[in-house]
Amino acid sequence: MENIVLIGMPGSGKSTIGVVLAKVLGYEFVDSDLLIQKREKRLLSEIIEQEGIEGFLEIENDVNKNLNVERTVIATGGSAVYGAEAMAHLKRIGTVIYLKLDYKRLRRRLGSLKKRGVVLKKGQTFRMLYEERTPLYEKYADLIIDEENNDIRETLQIIQEKLKK
Repeated sequence: MENIVLIGMPGSGKSTIGVVLAKVLGYEFVDSDLLIQKREKRLLSEIIEQEGIEGFLEIENDVNKNLNVERTVIATGGSAVYGAEAMAHLKRIGTVIYLKLDYKRLRRRLGSLKKRGVVLKKGQTFRMLYEERTPLYEKYADLIIDEENNDIRETLQIIQEKLKK
């Protein structure tokens, strides 16, 4: 087991679960959104504002396809699945886990979408985004973890059990 790559919608717990999972496994932890901000010296929301969605997605794809880590839990941004090159690279270097949460629970967890740097096209609702991305998450996932009625501890337990198999 080399790296673990977490994918899923904003608010699905990728960063939160990723940090704890890394501690439990004795792995490093990387949040690709933070790597993007560090490289660009701008907040995600500023990048989206200044470069547009397409420009942001290009930057995200570039950062993710060049990730060179070992024994690391990688929390990706929700839009990482739009980067085909990045996802092919991430699948090569790790096990991709989709943290799945239903629309209603996600919507409740998320406050302001703009502050979170959620990539919404003009006229696109969060539900439309959810429906657009779900098939991509399922396509790239090696494991799908349904977080439906689980707290963080239970989700972590499920992930660890599935990784042992």
